[in-house]
Amino acid sequence: MLPRAVLPAVLVTVGVTLTAAWTGPGAQSVATPVATSSSADMATPGMAAVRFVVAANGNEARYRVTEQLVGLELPNDAVGVTSKVTGGISVDEDGRIIPGESRIVVDVTALKSDKDRRDGYVQRRLLETERYPTVTIKPTSISGLPVPLPGATGSVGPRALQMTGDLTVRGVTRPTTWDITASYNNGTVTGTAKTAFAFTDFQIEKPKVSVVLSVVDTIRLEYDFTLVRQ
Repeated sequence: MLPRAVLPAVLVTVGVTLTAAWTGPGAQSVATPVATSSSADMATPGMAAVRFVVAANGNEARYRVTEQLVGLELPNDAVGVTSKVTGGISVDEDGRIIPGESRIVVDVTALKSDKDRRDGYVQRRLLETERYPTVTIKPTSISGLPVPLPGATGSVGPRALQMTGDLTVRGVTRPTTWDITASYNNGTVTGTAKTAFAFTDFQIEKPKVSVVLSVVDTIRLEYDFTLVRQ
């Protein structure tokens, strides 16, 4: 999670984006060689050793915002979700993300919470989805991947990872850090990615409606992902 800033996170996987890492059966995590990468040592496009794409099912991105509503004694989490997530992530033979081949896109026009009135406000006022219909995460680096990467078969996990990437919301792009828990099973990666940021980081105004007494100045994004190996 970023220091007071820099989503998520769902809504957003999604995982977020988001790839996974694993050790071989019986291996100890303390002995696992770790691959990290930065913008200074990124592999060039076309060097992908492994590519994972968003599966047709098993993906959900969501936002969480804590609010205090009129008539309720305790704060409540407003949660909006969507399953419309596309994209994929490529990793080179050294376990480094290939930025030019990695992107996760969330269709935020499909976000739904438990209140239609809230959904309309989020669509029209907060995210302006007619103008900005998607939220995008472009991964740039990941830590926790073993070298070499696991094969197409086998089952290992869960494992903790951390990913950085450029998140774009309402046309504003900021770097973000995602905490990920992922598992690998015969070519399929499943897990959850989380991040958080302040409303002001993406130039979003906090909601101001009569039924909402207060809103915490943090948006949390979560992405439950299922990625399949190509």
